[in-house]
Amino acid sequence: MNARRLSGLFSSALSRRQLLQWTPAVAASLSLPSVAQTEWPRDKTITFIVPFTAGSGTDVIARTIAEKLAPALGTQIVIDNRTGAGGTVGAALVAKAPSDGYTMLIHSSGHVVNPALYPKLSYDTLKDFDGVSTLANLPNVLVVSPSKGYKDVADLVAKAKAQPGACNYASAGNGSATHMNAEKFRVATGVQAQHVPYRGTPEALTETSTGRIDWFFAPLVSALPLIQSGRLQALAVSTPTRSPLLPNVPSIAEAGFANAAYTFWVGLFVTAKTPKPIVQKLHAALMTVLALPDVKERLEKLGASAMPMQQEAFEKYLDTETLSAAQLVKAAGIRIE
Repeated sequence: MNARRLSGLFSSALSRRQLLQWTPAVAASLSLPSVAQTEWPRDKTITFIVPFTAGSGTDVIARTIAEKLAPALGTQIVIDNRTGAGGTVGAALVAKAPSDGYTMLIHSSGHVVNPALYPKLSYDTLKDFDGVSTLANLPNVLVVSPSKGYKDVADLVAKAKAQPGACNYASAGNGSATHMNAEKFRVATGVQAQHVPYRGTPEALTETSTGRIDWFFAPLVSALPLIQSGRLQALAVSTPTRSPLLPNVPSIAEAGFANAAYTFWVGLFVTAKTPKPIVQKLHAALMTVLALPDVKERLEKLGASAMPMQQEAFEKYLDTETLSAAQLVKAAGIRIE
């Protein structure tokens, strides 16, 4: 049974806005080649629904891409943060939106976890969306308060095992990439600890820096300022290799826990049945934007890497990721009340 069929087993305000204006001067500075013309977008504003808080890793990536994609398409893009329930609130809004290419979803790898966590979702994660492409991947970083006195990852694991269930760990919400990263770590290490979900990354970072939370796998882009200021201590990055932004911080594999490695990706989705000419034009413009040297440079400064992908490859990737996520949810025994 493939993952797309498997997903059927699991499926059943406005926060901060940022308007990215298109101007001829900005468009000219991009020197983008023209893409196949369709009537879309007709100078009508496009809305990117981001189901996490402003300042989260997903949000920062969305804004970075939107800033260049808006002039590439010759229109405006509005970022609309609709938080809650591990990103399902925002995803549900997009699933119910008209299939006209004006309302899109920017979601993280947590998107493919939700069908396993929420069996009564109002939408089907795979059937109700068409994946356009991944945008970027970025490492999470295992952060703790310096006041905790953890020497390294092994020390954290040893102390957590000495008091089963006494420690806690934060996430940016149930089913978020930060949650799944922590669960993969917990399964790989055999640690028993309490999960404390927050509405977003900023809140989780604050609580971790105060010491009320023992650890948090935070998006590097969000945690870096607090690490640099000394308010947070970085023990490891979630990727198999080190991040150039934290050259002295080991990868989780180097720390001795290779099975805990986790890839946090961010992708762009449209509502299912969006006309192919629209999706093709969007994909072509997106590939051009992701190839821009200044976009790559900006992503690298955020600790991220551009991750362009062809549509067919992205669809297959979503199948694989959905199946893997379901297996992790089962192995971790995750239950959402």
